[in-house]
Amino acid sequence: MPYTLGLDYGTNSARALIVRCRDGKELASCVMPYPSGTQGVLLSSDDDLLARQHPGDYLTTLEETVRGALAKAAADADFSPDKIIGIGVDSTGSSPLPVKADNSALGCDPAHRDNLNAQCWLWKDHTSHAEAAKITELGRKHRPQYLAKCGNTYSSEWWWSKIWHCLNVDPETFAQAYSWVELADWVPSQLAGVDKPENIRRGVCAAGHKAFYAEDWGGLPDEDFLKMLAPEIAALRERLYDKAYDASHTAGTLCEAWAKRLGLRTGIPIAIGEMDVHYGAIGCGVSEGALVKVIGTSTCDCTVVSADKDVADIPGICGIVQGAILPGYYGIEAGQSAVGDLFKWWVEGVCGGDGSLHAELTAEASRLRPGQSGLLALDWNNGNRTVLVDQRLSGLIIGQTLHTTRAEIYRALIEATAYGARMILERIAEYGVPVERIICAGGIAEKNTMLMQIYADVTGRTIQVSRSDQSCALGSAVAAAVVAGPEAGGYADFAAAEAAMTGLKPVAYEPDPRAHAVYDQLFKLYQKIHDAFGGVSTEALGHVMKDLMCLKEDSRRA
Repeated sequence: MPYTLGLDYGTNSARALIVRCRDGKELASCVMPYPSGTQGVLLSSDDDLLARQHPGDYLTTLEETVRGALAKAAADADFSPDKIIGIGVDSTGSSPLPVKADNSALGCDPAHRDNLNAQCWLWKDHTSHAEAAKITELGRKHRPQYLAKCGNTYSSEWWWSKIWHCLNVDPETFAQAYSWVELADWVPSQLAGVDKPENIRRGVCAAGHKAFYAEDWGGLPDEDFLKMLAPEIAALRERLYDKAYDASHTAGTLCEAWAKRLGLRTGIPIAIGEMDVHYGAIGCGVSEGALVKVIGTSTCDCTVVSADKDVADIPGICGIVQGAILPGYYGIEAGQSAVGDLFKWWVEGVCGGDGSLHAELTAEASRLRPGQSGLLALDWNNGNRTVLVDQRLSGLIIGQTLHTTRAEIYRALIEATAYGARMILERIAEYGVPVERIICAGGIAEKNTMLMQIYADVTGRTIQVSRSDQSCALGSAVAAAVVAGPEAGGYADFAAAEAAMTGLKPVAYEPDPRAHAVYDQLFKLYQKIHDAFGGVSTEALGHVMKDLMCLKEDSRRA
């Protein structure tokens, strides 16, 4: 009975998951928080847009979580480490890190250990908003085809804006970096013993969604366009890559040094790296017509459309990339920049509570009916990822009175994220991408039934839940089974691997017609404040507070 190993690098922690190939049974897992910073994130008191991570934490957690998972798996008499036939890796993104000529992380050099600009630039770092705006301006004028595939707006969460910002604010550190690598590509390259950045086999997932890569124009942006950013950025291009690969390819095989550190055999194939939610979509059994929502600190939405079909460019999304999720399909990505982080801000940051207060407020909020609080919120406390693509936006709560409670605000924030989710669904449907069912994954989807019901009521769609509570790591393990191949006990393709190794929980959240009718009215108000504060409408908003009061009165009479 062969097994695969899925490695998942999240925002605050890393995990290793050992999965049985035959049926997807999750034999053992181990989770470790990143040891550096605040809950694993390096912050700055001078700039609340900054979020970095120490790359040494990725290597520390890699060894600790794999050894921990192997130790737990040893309790199963059928398991032994030599039965692991493949390794898959996913990570947050875009999370680029500067590396030296030997592919070691610049941030691990003692001379740069305390230099925030030498660390990994975490996905939620928004310090490069000015560079992102300039890239958007230049792209629209000179290379509209680049922007068309990523929603027509470049984001401060993405590759080129972060690297350019490093050059602008710290040219010395930029000069010390030989090259830059996405976290999803760097960890596999370390496992494979790659000692030159040019030899790293990069994944098309991050390259296409975050770095303007496409076969249509020969890979990365051309040198002339990059010179419009800066000559140093153009010079960097030759030290990056010419080709990016989908998940049917390997990133290499496990080298001897890491095999010894992990207690595994050498030569195990390593699947190409993908961003966490893209492999998470595979871990949920994604197929055409299904949209996967992985709900965590942020939310990422992914769906696929056969590459045999024409897919329209969709304004405001995070990209349409062939092979980004499944080989032979276009991967379509969207998302929201703050979901779990939004609830955490309210409960822990403002209310000063902990996990028990989350539970208390959930219980209180569950007793409220749609519209009863008279509140309406925007879910932009960390900017808007889709459809406005503007990280300079911020949160908003309308309708507060002297009687507004903590639980009412908590529910209003949950409803705000549901409205944001519906905005994404309506945008992609407008451009011909069908969504027949929604599959949710992540800790929030597992634990908060109130939130899931609100999402069903707001969107008007049935929502299912992934069988695995570690869908991203599971998706990485599925990819590992495919690159291992049937001769080793894996699978010939993703369709067969998904069918055998993934599944759904026996629960579905059906929309309540009465609740959906009220939420339709609230969503229309949400659209008005969304467009007005998002800068795409000049409609007067003087009626919104009174409309909310009317809905509040109707709810209480009901």
